This record gives sequence, C-alpha cells and structure tokens, in this order.
Amino acid sequence: MSVPDYMQCAEDHQTLLVVVQPVGIVPEENFFRIYKRISTVSQINVRDSQRVLYIRYRHHYPPENNEWGDFQTHRKVVGLIIITDCSSAKDWPQTFEKFHLQKEIYGSTLYDSRLFVFGLQGEVAEQPRTDVAFYPSYDECETVEKRIEDFIESLFIVLESKRLDRATDKSGDKIPLLCVPFEKKDFVGLDTDSRHYKKRCQGRMRKHVGDLCLQAGMLQDSLVHYHMAVEFLRSVNDFLWLGAALEGLCSASVIYHYPGGTGGKAGARRAKGTSLPAEAGNRHRPGAQEVLIDPGALTSNGINADTSAEIGRAKNCLGPEDIIDKYKEAISYYSKYKNAGVIELEACVKAVRVLAIQKRSMEASEFLQNAVYINLRQLSEEEKIQRYSILSELYERIGFHRKSAFFKRVAAMQCVAPSISEPGWRACYKLLLETLPGYSLSLDPKDFSKGTHKGWAAVQMRLLHELVYASRRMGNPALSVRHLSFLLQTMLDFLSDQGCDHYGRYLAAEGEQEVKGGSSSRLLLLPWPHAARLCAAMVPPVMAKWRGKVTVNGARNKAALSRNLWQQIAQYLHESFLELCEGDSREVRESIKSLFRCSD
Repeated sequence: MSVPDYMQCAEDHQTLLVVVQPVGIVPEENFFRIYKRISTVSQINVRDSQRVLYIRYRHHYPPENNEWGDFQTHRKVVGLIIITDCSSAKDWPQTFEKFHLQKEIYGSTLYDSRLFVFGLQGEVAEQPRTDVAFYPSYDECETVEKRIEDFIESLFIVLESKRLDRATDKSGDKIPLLCVPFEKKDFVGLDTDSRHYKKRCQGRMRKHVGDLCLQAGMLQDSLVHYHMAVEFLRSVNDFLWLGAALEGLCSASVIYHYPGGTGGKAGARRAKGTSLPAEAGNRHRPGAQEVLIDPGALTSNGINADTSAEIGRAKNCLGPEDIIDKYKEAISYYSKYKNAGVIELEACVKAVRVLAIQKRSMEASEFLQNAVYINLRQLSEEEKIQRYSILSELYERIGFHRKSAFFKRVAAMQCVAPSISEPGWRACYKLLLETLPGYSLSLDPKDFSKGTHKGWAAVQMRLLHELVYASRRMGNPALSVRHLSFLLQTMLDFLSDQGCDHYGRYLAAEGEQEVKGGSSSRLLLLPWPHAARLCAAMVPPVMAKWRGKVTVNGARNKAALSRNLWQQIAQYLHESFLELCEGDSREVRESIKSLFRCSD
C-alpha cells in the first residue's frame, strides 16, 4: 500500500467503504452535487436491531490500497456507485458496459454496486432494475437518498452473511491463512500441518472476524475477538497481524469511550434519533481491565460463534491510558516492516487524534514526531503538500501553534518547488498568510507597541519577505509593496543597514515600474517611512497629476502642489492602506506637507 489517508481516525474501522465515481463526460459541478447528497446518508439503523451501520464515501480510492482489505476490512471497497450522463437509448449499451468495466477494478471485494443514469428517458428508463436508477435530470432526482439507504441495507445483508460464515467456520483445522500482498511469496512451501501455522491461521481469522463484527455494529463481540486474536498472534510472534489486532482493539475501545468521534466533528457519529447511553459519562476510568477470556470456550479451530459467555465476563474495554499504550505497541510492530509504512503512519495519526481529545499534548507530539520520520515511497509534490498540511493541522489541534506554522510554511514552499512545472503562487501565498498567528505576527500595526516585541523577529522578517515575494510572483505588485511597507514600518529596529538599503532599492524598482519611469519613484529613497507607500501604489489618475511636479534629486518641490491634489493623495493613502492606523495617517499627511510646499 503506497497512498496514505491522512484523514483516518479510529472510528473509521467501524465503517464500510463506498466509492462514488463518474463515468463518461459528467460535469464536475453536477457530480459533486449528487456526491454531496449521497454522502449525507452516512449511517443507518439496521432494521429489527439496535445496531448502526456507518458508511465512509470516497470519490477516489487507489486500487492497490484495496488489496489490504483482508488485513483491515475498513480498507476494502465493498460498495461502488457510478454516476453517468446518457442522453439517448443508442448510447445505453455502451454506458452499461462502462459500468461493468468500472466494477472489475474493485470486483474481488465488492458486495454490491449501483449505477445512477441522468438524462435518459423512454422505454429503457422505464424497465425496473435493482442495480440501475434513471433520472431525467440532475434537478429531478428526489429519490437519491432513498436509493442509497436501500443500497446500504443490501451491503449489510452481505456483510452479516460473511461475518456468520467466518465465525462459524466448519472446516476443522483447515482455516485459510489471510495474507497481505507482500507476504504471499513468504509462505510458499510452509508446513501447513504444523501447530505454529495453525495458530497463525486462527489468530488472523479471529482478528478478521473482529473487524467484521465492528463493521456490523457488534462492538462487544469485536472486543472479544480482538483479545483472543492478540493471544494467538503473540504466541507465534506474528508481529504485523498482532499490531493490527492491537489497533483494532484500540479502535473498538475509542468508539466505546468517545461516541462523538475523534475526527473533530462533535456528535457527528451519534446515531440519528438516539441519545448517549447513561454510562457513557462514566467510561473514562483509569486502569480498566482487559476482557477475560475462557480458553475452554474455544473450538478446535479457535473460532466459536457463540461469544455470549465471553461477553458476559468482559469487565470493560481498554481504558484511555491503555489505549495509547496499545497504540505504541502496535506502531512498534508495524515499524519492523518496510512495506507497512503507510499503516504505521496512519496509526500515528489516529493516536494523535485520540490524545488531542484526552488533552495529552506532549505525548501526541511524540507520535507526530515519529510520523515525520516514517519513510514512504517517493511522494509526489501534491502528496507532500497534503502531508505537511495535515501535520500542521494536527499540531494546531494539540496546541503547538508555532510547530503548526512551521509545517504550514513548509507546505507553502512545496507549492512552488522547482520540480513543479506550474508553481502555485496563490496557494503558497494563502498558506503563508495562515502561518502568521503561529509566529505571533499580525498585519495590523495596532498590535505592535513601541518598545515591546513578541516573537522571533528574524523569523517574522523572513516570513514577511516570503509574503512580499509570493505576492509579486502571483502578479500583484501593489500587494507586494504593502507587505514590504509593513515590514519596514514594524521591523525597522531589527533591520541592518544593508537590509534597509536592499528593501529601499526594491521599493524604488517597484515604484518605477508602477509609474512607467516617472520621477516620483525617487521619493522612495527619502527618510520618511510612509513616503514609499505613496510612490509605488498610487493610482494612475492621481500619479498623472503628480508627475512632473517632483524633483529628481530628493530636494523640496519648487512648484507647490495644489491643496486639492495633496488632499487626494492623503485620502487615497488613508483608504488604500489597511495597515495604517489613525496616528500613522496623520504622520503621512505631515510628511506630504513637509515634502511639498502645499498651497493653502
């Protein structure tokens, strides 16, 4: 598996994965309109049961990740929904063929699939079908949500069938050995009759049944299966699958302790029309004991469908502190396998989200630090940007604001990496703006008091310099001058003489470019701090009136400016520069009066 999902959280282990994709020429706006409506059906109550089924939708999912579905069933694509346009009956056979070709990509794991056809009317559309829904247009599709609910119920029927089939395996000792893709070649020629091999098969199957129980809404059953899987797998040193069993145990415990979820949307996972159980508030008891397992309850193959006796003996699931300890153990096992880098990374992210809920920031930072150094395959620039952005978001959640700003700035620089053919300067500028609070930097001069300074001035100047450069490269020289003027106004005490000269010449060049060679640009070298703003960002009508009335040597103007003109200049400055406070605005007017002998 090569593509990590940075949005993963512990409760995702409880979900069924459904992929929604367009086929043919489908306008992006129309596709996402329907996708958004489909995504609203994210959980349903199972009929004649207290169980709740949760669905996770994706509009893109790498097929290679699907190969890890036996290892963790929430990675398996079990449902496929295709959205397509079809305007005439003669195009229908080709459209339906494309639907079947798309199914083949995930065919080995699919439970069921649906095709939503928009624009086709007539005899073909009137034929009743369970796997195809016809709608005349994207505006006339009132039954989309109802169709999705029926589709999810069909997924549950298949899921429950598989769960019962696995849990009541009657094949004696011949339990199939579940494998991840890179393991298959390692088990060729092994003695399948050895005790060690049988225990490995039993442990992996127990873990797999625990996954199915968790997805089917049977939390207590999944806890029992995970605990038993841990015992089997630990006894044969099957470390990769032992890590998966421990992570499953952590996920089930997180779901029990935090019904609202750890993904950041409080209450998003609560079943519709239900309230939290009365004991939910009392679940956070430190030192909670693991489930006690009676070895006598096992059959010869280690799979026993009747877990009610074991459930009755369950004192509690993992406590909040135990959850983190088990996460650490699972991650240590994953780290033994080079091909499990993505699994290890995602486990770190899940643990951080749990620790953020528990407000244990220092421990969360340790997991994040580990995630930074996990080596994956050669990532694309887009994947690097996503990785650094998610790290920034997670550091922000645990209160590490400066570390969050650091990784967001790295993401911003990645947007304009030399290897990118079309650098995204706008995205870079936007991300840089979002880093300002983390470095105790504000673009409002009112937040800067004379004699006091908060934050690292050298880092802040560097960030402002990057804002100047990014705004210039994205084609907004006026914005570039504003940021540079702000830098001079607030960081002048920290600039060297060489830095002042460099920025002064930069402003002069910008001003000269703005006025097309007008002599007013020479004012940029004058000592008044706000005069530079006027030269480079003056609107053309005012600049045209000013041109020719300013000397080139920096001396006072010999020809008086009319009162009307200098008032226009002051008014423009007051309205155009949001960074200027009222005091600065008065200072600008005085500077203008001092520069020009204004006629009263």
